[in-house]
Amino acid sequence: MDSVEVSTVVYLPPEEAYEFLLDFPGYANYSEYLTGVESHGDGSPGTEYDLHFAWWKLTYTARSRVTEVDPPNRIDWQVTKDIDARGRWTVTAVDPPAGREHASEVRLRIEFDADSVDPSGFDLPRLVSLSWVVEKVKPLIEREAERVVERIVADIEGESRPVDLTVHTAPDDV
Repeated sequence: MDSVEVSTVVYLPPEEAYEFLLDFPGYANYSEYLTGVESHGDGSPGTEYDLHFAWWKLTYTARSRVTEVDPPNRIDWQVTKDIDARGRWTVTAVDPPAGREHASEVRLRIEFDADSVDPSGFDLPRLVSLSWVVEKVKPLIEREAERVVERIVADIEGESRPVDLTVHTAPDDV
């Protein structure tokens, strides 16, 4: 299982950061490749989301489901079709720096098995193999995770600032 994990500190109490992250349909505002999100529920466990992606000559709709929540600490989810993937947002209170009242570490972890992709879920152009697409998309996942977290920080704090991101990746062969 491959994984990517991105973390940063936001200057909010955990409860406010968590509530912001729970608004999953709003993520389309932060992603370059996510063109829309349809919600089927209120964000609690069992809520499903249709995620509409577009990249290169491909469009794809993934379906994810919230599997567990632990307010204000954690939101777990899994993809329910075409690939074995899951992830979580975690929010942890940390000591704020001087001049700030609150601080929380926000962490996004995504785990996926690229070999589990069901090719029947994709309408690929002629002469394009699924393995080629998978190899091209894997680095996009890491960059997209970084971009989403940076944009979320600017939005939830109400201003842009340099964001220190910690990125951890672990390919399945490690």
